[in-house]
Amino acid sequence: MSSKNEIPPTKERIVIVGGGFAGLNLVKRLDKKRFEIILVDRNNFHSFPPLFYQIASSGLDPGSISFPFRREMRKERAKGARFHLGEVKEIDLARKELHTQFETLHYDRLIISAGTTNNFFGQPDLVKYVYTMKSASESIRIRDEVLDRLERASLTQDAEVRRRLLSFTVIGGGPTGVEVAGALGEMKRDIITREYPGINPDEVKITILEGTDKLLGTMSPMASRKALDYLKELMVDVKLSHLMVAYDNNIVRLDDGTEFYSEMVIWTAGVTGVSFNITGGELPIGRGNRIEVDTMNQVKGHEGVYALGDICIMTDDAYPKGHPQLAQVAIQQAKNLATNLNKNTDKAFHYRDKGSMATVGRNLAVVDMNHFHLYGWPAWLTWMFVHLISLLGMRNKVTVLINWMWAYFTYNTSLRLLIHTTRYPLRSRWGER
Repeated sequence: MSSKNEIPPTKERIVIVGGGFAGLNLVKRLDKKRFEIILVDRNNFHSFPPLFYQIASSGLDPGSISFPFRREMRKERAKGARFHLGEVKEIDLARKELHTQFETLHYDRLIISAGTTNNFFGQPDLVKYVYTMKSASESIRIRDEVLDRLERASLTQDAEVRRRLLSFTVIGGGPTGVEVAGALGEMKRDIITREYPGINPDEVKITILEGTDKLLGTMSPMASRKALDYLKELMVDVKLSHLMVAYDNNIVRLDDGTEFYSEMVIWTAGVTGVSFNITGGELPIGRGNRIEVDTMNQVKGHEGVYALGDICIMTDDAYPKGHPQLAQVAIQQAKNLATNLNKNTDKAFHYRDKGSMATVGRNLAVVDMNHFHLYGWPAWLTWMFVHLISLLGMRNKVTVLINWMWAYFTYNTSLRLLIHTTRYPLRSRWGER
């Protein structure tokens, strides 16, 4: 018979880096009675990246697609886990320690699910001059810049200045690039004539560049052709089989030597795994700066260290170059790893492809499923339904649905608010002086 004063056994501590689709789903499914679970993220909220472009185009506000971690931790499935704010600065594999700017955490098991960052393909200086869309804050920056340019263009009497202000280029013809280009095209077609009478829509130049010979390269040929037709319908200039090799003084230079002017370049061309300062050992890195893992998502050569989602690469006969960097892969990997850890099993991960989709604009979308394809209005409704049910929280779902319905029937939104952030007081956290 156990004594009342007997000290209970210490729980095994699992530290999860990154609260995206993989990290948050893992938190919900791990056994809180068996494990002490700590989630570390640089933000105090989970966001829904597939809808970042709608923030950038003033279709949704950031709060509609974001959810505070601490509120999620109060819910039944995540209750018992803890959230720690911090950006990981160093991982010491030998000491089993993780260092952020605020603290040092010891772990028994480490789960790395930090996702990806922008890949500039050997042009690191581009980060200073192009606009990226890998976070809610970056999407807000794009929104403010677009609105600021529209306001200034509506005031100037100089046609050349107005033309320069209204030159937008999207780099990358994947789903994100197609969606943001389509959103800008809708603004050109439907919003400018209604709200900016001082601007001629023909003065707005929207270009999308794709290095391959088709848009939406991972989707079906028909989906690619439909996306091309939809963008042209929205008055977007599509340039295929062209790479941007330089961007200096607002001049976009292509691989064939041609040049054109663009004051605003939005980069969606590619991603690379987030890097960490690793001490006490090395992590095996594969294609796309992704951490190599086995079929149980354990990092090769490191017992008790795992990687999930976009930051990991798992190869097999079906996916010799690794799984696609999609939300469904991250979610399914999190479910499989949680089962293995909870039950102490070694079940191999097998990805179940549920299809791909992208929206270009109102009533314009493409959907590829295993046994059927949808285009136009049916695809658009399917895209909206899937994204709506994927959002966290009923409040978020209702808010997004109301915004979408209002925008659909009125061609308008109340979210085109130009809110510049203030400069002072300076914050040492951001390295300001």
